[in-house]
Amino acid sequence: TVKKRLDTVAGRAKSGDKNAQVDAAVFTEWEQQLNAGKPIRALTITDHGQSLLKDLHLLTAKPMLYVLNADEASAQSVDETMWRQRYPFLGTAPFVVISAKIEAELSEMSDADATAMRVELGLPARSGLDRLIRAAYDTLGLLTYFTSGPTESRAWTVTRGTKAPQAAGVIHTDFEKGFIRAEVIDQKDFVELGEPKCKELGRMRLEGKEYVMRDGDTVFFHVNP
Repeated sequence: TVKKRLDTVAGRAKSGDKNAQVDAAVFTEWEQQLNAGKPIRALTITDHGQSLLKDLHLLTAKPMLYVLNADEASAQSVDETMWRQRYPFLGTAPFVVISAKIEAELSEMSDADATAMRVELGLPARSGLDRLIRAAYDTLGLLTYFTSGPTESRAWTVTRGTKAPQAAGVIHTDFEKGFIRAEVIDQKDFVELGEPKCKELGRMRLEGKEYVMRDGDTVFFHVNP
């Protein structure tokens, strides 16, 4: 894929096309990296390189997350350094240690019994699935915000760094166009205290168009109809 794209721009680059020369330099570096048996993700990719990657869908450019299926004794260890020394292939990639056998048994128990069993076995308090989901979100640079009304509450996924108008646009494109402001409450406060009490205690914030969404925000968007 990279070679085909390099061949496409090489002719224009030789003729003096400045944009093509920049692209050719990027594709040449990537081709050398791949020919050496190394992944694209190991390179430092510029913003321009990221724009080129979007069209190529290279497998080795995608972020890597490892899931280590361990026995009961090993699953108790949270020593990240030990795991990386034991399995050098991990490099600096994120990973999650799970005992699939134990998780399967715990999934058949009540929440209370499963929690007690985790404590007894010395396992992390959160289930393996919960930890895997969290690790996947972190690896992909995602966060979750919530909307809540009289009849339902919903979770919405956006990339980290998303501003309030764009987050509102995930619900409906008209919300982004007509965005005025957002009422924001931290999800933990919202669940524990409820919206009226949060407003009374000053736990609700009014945010504008430049507000960058945070993981766990509970939001009410004000928009022009």
